[in-house]
Amino acid sequence: MNTKLVTIFGGSGFLGRHTVRALAKAGWRIKIATRHPARGFFLRPLGTVGQIDFVKCDVAEADSVAAAVAGADAVINLTGILFQKGQTFEDVQATGAANIAQAATAAGVTSLVHVSAIGADAESDSDYAVTKAQGEQAVREAFPNAVILRPSIIFGPEDGFFNKFAGMARFLPVLPLVGGGHTRFQPVFVGDVAAAIVTSLISPAARGRSFELGGPSIYSFKELLQMILRETGRKRLLAPLPFALASVQAAFLQLLPNPILTMDQVKLLKKDNVVAPTAAGLADLGITPTSAEAVIPSYLWRFRAKGEYATDASQLSQS
Repeated sequence: MNTKLVTIFGGSGFLGRHTVRALAKAGWRIKIATRHPARGFFLRPLGTVGQIDFVKCDVAEADSVAAAVAGADAVINLTGILFQKGQTFEDVQATGAANIAQAATAAGVTSLVHVSAIGADAESDSDYAVTKAQGEQAVREAFPNAVILRPSIIFGPEDGFFNKFAGMARFLPVLPLVGGGHTRFQPVFVGDVAAAIVTSLISPAARGRSFELGGPSIYSFKELLQMILRETGRKRLLAPLPFALASVQAAFLQLLPNPILTMDQVKLLKKDNVVAPTAAGLADLGITPTSAEAVIPSYLWRFRAKGEYATDASQLSQS
């Protein structure tokens, strides 16, 4: 086993569980820093006895972060939220990122990988995008050799995009195309992002650089919904929803405990979420991107009306 210790912030989330699996396979000792350690205990079987441990931590509290980083050789920051409920974008994505980078420097950590997002922009109208950019800046200032990874939307078995819309299609006769469905995305497989994180930890060539991570294909929002409907065998009306009307609806929807749309997300949808032509990407880390079509059938089958083995057009439900 690798004798080196890595502290992961946000390790019990969607990307976190795949990153923990990849790190455990590579032999790292892993400390998962989270506000609710008990919720991450399901990760322990991914490693050998004693390989994966937990520490209670709130990234908005500098002392808590410093305690979590103590003794680590490397640090990974996966923290991020899509909407503000209890936690704010500022606390998690700006202040939290700064606390982690500063603690890593003070502790003499060798490697820091910070996962941000395509679309991070200090000039954006979106609070999510602004705080992501502020987090990147704070990381660069405190830990210049940090590797910053900026993925597009991430897909995989527990994702919050394909699963959410496949679930909505089970009950709603109409799915909304916010802004007409023209926003472009470059979905990236969670396994590829996890591999990029592990590679970034040990690659001298990656230090101090930023990478934008996207899959092999670019799709419009409408094309992604069509892919979901095709894979789940459902016919649903795709109705264009102008940004102005979407913002009005989001003002009410964001009041729900787990909102399906917020006003801030509507702002994000006004800008494409794809890898910049000149940006370094997965290929520069030696990773061949996996297509969405190769993976989503392995988990969207559960949304088919007639089950996993209804695989052709004659069997799939058209309800």
